[in-house]
Amino acid sequence: MDIEILEFQVPNENNKMLLVWDVEPSHTKAQVYEKLYNIFSCFGPLYLLKVCSNAPQNPPGFYALVKFYSAAQASKAQCHTDGQALFQTSPLKVRLGSRKTPHCHLTVKRRSLSHSHCVELANYFCGFNGWRTKIISLTDEHEAEGGVRFRRLKFGCELELSFPLHRQTINAAAVVEDSFTSTGRNGSCIVKKFIYISIHLLAEQ
Repeated sequence: MDIEILEFQVPNENNKMLLVWDVEPSHTKAQVYEKLYNIFSCFGPLYLLKVCSNAPQNPPGFYALVKFYSAAQASKAQCHTDGQALFQTSPLKVRLGSRKTPHCHLTVKRRSLSHSHCVELANYFCGFNGWRTKIISLTDEHEAEGGVRFRRLKFGCELELSFPLHRQTINAAAVVEDSFTSTGRNGSCIVKKFIYISIHLLAEQ
């Protein structure tokens, strides 16, 4: 059995992205969105579904971008939908994302998921079994070096994730540190160091 590790980060990998072409103009954009969502969400939770109208130089219709959290689920969805008519008279063309594909805009920098996406992902894979989170402590430390022009900010947070039905609890500690220099009369800042995040997970027995 293949094991896939899912990170709580925005999925930008090509193997998690599907491109759908040849969508007929027999439905409105909203109807196409609803039908595609109902189809692809059956294979797993979706991070993004975007429906766009074809360019003016192309025949009327739509194309869509679908992003999964899981590469395995994206691959399964592609295999089961490519070449199928589904909700229209002609077959759809469904392909995995590629850097050579003009509709695929990828970014190199990885970003963490928003809170709502984290909850959605956790609910799907952990189940709606009463899990909950609680912030135990939150600290805010300020340091000044070399006068008022240089400041160092440090935030610490301790979080508790619990599964009451299974009597399991996990603690997570995170530290965010940011250094910047104040310039200008309005106190605007130029970031001198990228934010460093360190997360350490401890499982309580």
